[in-house]
Amino acid sequence: MTRQFIIYCDESVTKGARYSNFYGGALIRSQDIDQVIRTLEQNKKQLHLFQEIKWQKVSRSYLEKYICLMDTFFELVKKDIVKIRIMFTNENFQPQNLESYHKEHEYFILYYQFIKHIFGLRYSNDSDSPITLRIFFDRIPSNKEKRERFKDFVYGINRWPEFKKAKICIMRDQLAEVSSHHHVILQCLDVIIGAMQFRLNNKHKDKPHGSRRRGNRTIAKEKLYDHINEKIRSIYPHFNIGMTTGIQGDIANRWKHSYRHWVFMPSDVTPSETS
Repeated sequence: MTRQFIIYCDESVTKGARYSNFYGGALIRSQDIDQVIRTLEQNKKQLHLFQEIKWQKVSRSYLEKYICLMDTFFELVKKDIVKIRIMFTNENFQPQNLESYHKEHEYFILYYQFIKHIFGLRYSNDSDSPITLRIFFDRIPSNKEKRERFKDFVYGINRWPEFKKAKICIMRDQLAEVSSHHHVILQCLDVIIGAMQFRLNNKHKDKPHGSRRRGNRTIAKEKLYDHINEKIRSIYPHFNIGMTTGIQGDIANRWKHSYRHWVFMPSDVTPSETS
């Protein structure tokens, strides 16, 4: 019997002071998707959150509501009903010998690597039955030709021997762009990605120009990040958000873990002058 995994993908901050190129994914098994959406939508309704949830909307007046929603979301993560993965690059290590093509298509190249590796899908199938992937991308900021070419490349991952061995199959007609406004899972993912890039780039220290004090919105965002970090550490004590999550002696944990980070490091890099 064929099984299906549904993956929601989002990205944030192309260039940051310390960390850049944030990509995030949420994976849900098809048999759990209705439960996950229903649970999150009901929680939003109870909290009177009738608009789209976004990191940029975090404020002092909405802080407690966002905290409650993250509590609900991370209960699903803790139970491994939802798997979360975050990938980003470290500005202290810059890739070398890049051609103009790599620079022009960096966004898509990194996205491709994210899809191919981030969930450890090659370790996900211990049966003889195939697993199909349905992937929802938050609106991709590019022209239609580049977007379709990117989807073709993602579909081409099917030729990778590791995917073939694991009987993982990406369905070309199941690669879709969607609006996060209509997908509560993408909204929650946006908040987590936003929290990570906020803290890793030290934005919690930002102050309005000419002010000695931080703004209320910055303080609220720091409190929400702290709560999210606490939730992650309730799953993995001493979790370090700025490092690739360890495998704890089992390579299959790249799949088994419900929450992981990956600091993407090209093979040909050099420390930057500021490192």
